[in-house]
Amino acid sequence: MKRLRTTMITLALLVAVAVGSTYLFMQQSVFGSNPATDRLERILHSKNYQNGSFQNLEVTPVMPEDASYWGMMQDFLHKDPNNIPAYPLPSVKTDLKALADDKPSIVWFGHSSYLIKSKGITVLVDPVFSGNASPVSFFGKSFPGSDEYSVDDMPDIDLLILSHDHYDHLDYKTITQLIPKVKKFYTALGVGAHLERWGVPTDRIVEFDWWDKQQVSDSIVLTAVPARHFSGRSFTRGKTLWTAFVLNLNGNNLFLGGDSGYGKHFREIGDKYGPFDLAILECGQYGKDWPHIHMFPEEVATAAQDLRAKTILPVHWAKFSLALHAWNEPIKRLLKKTDEQGMDVTTPRIGEPVLLNASYPRAVWWNF
Repeated sequence: MKRLRTTMITLALLVAVAVGSTYLFMQQSVFGSNPATDRLERILHSKNYQNGSFQNLEVTPVMPEDASYWGMMQDFLHKDPNNIPAYPLPSVKTDLKALADDKPSIVWFGHSSYLIKSKGITVLVDPVFSGNASPVSFFGKSFPGSDEYSVDDMPDIDLLILSHDHYDHLDYKTITQLIPKVKKFYTALGVGAHLERWGVPTDRIVEFDWWDKQQVSDSIVLTAVPARHFSGRSFTRGKTLWTAFVLNLNGNNLFLGGDSGYGKHFREIGDKYGPFDLAILECGQYGKDWPHIHMFPEEVATAAQDLRAKTILPVHWAKFSLALHAWNEPIKRLLKKTDEQGMDVTTPRIGEPVLLNASYPRAVWWNF
């Protein structure tokens, strides 16, 4: 009996230490903060917030009911052998501070980070320059060759747009380094709590609920539109909103997609705000066990049709391995589908400028 009691006390102590250590670890700044006070009050009045969390327009389980954790583990252990590139990714080093902007220029940095310049205005979207897409440095490392750009390469930023608070879109290290360069941060409802904890002044943060619109200037209108996804930087989900954006920039209409599974919202956005000169759509990190929160490449083509997009710029690939497919499978599957349907796709290398309605890189650079 004494030995049993000693064993139980030891186990209880180990559990207490584990719980305490986890709690202390989760207090680090990288995890951000939950919305509170006035921000929380606004969230509570959002029609998209119910039962303690934000909700999608359609029922959206992160995993389907028949998903098996054992099966997922087996899949993880047998992921595609080309899940990580065999060689460093090719890139183009562009002087972003001297980038011509008489026509809108878009420069992609891998995954979902890109910069847009147009007539003296600079927009930066979902920048992640820290080298990994997680709160710890040993997980979610970027591919060799994909980190050719850093905060130091960025010009001053007029609009920094953040789609949601997942680590591969909202990076603590990058944001804290960018603060002196950014005039204003535009993001989804609730995400400002993270930004404020990291040192962004309250008056430089603008938060959007779905369908909120802001006239940024005489020639810039930014509108938040629905996406089908989820949020969270810790164990809880849905405390902040996830969103896509419509950016009307100097007369050009751009769709900034963020993360989203396919759904009826694309048709609604296309009907309200289309056609689009360019749709920047996530195309990668999908999987059969999470089919509702990321699009398969064939669905990307359908979403672009719903949006009435003239050209697709596929992102959310070529920097991190956050799924089990081959690193270059998304672009191959997308191009097969768009070739069948006669749709236009631009495929720049990291750092290679896209000039709206003028120059669309289409080199096949990923076949290795």
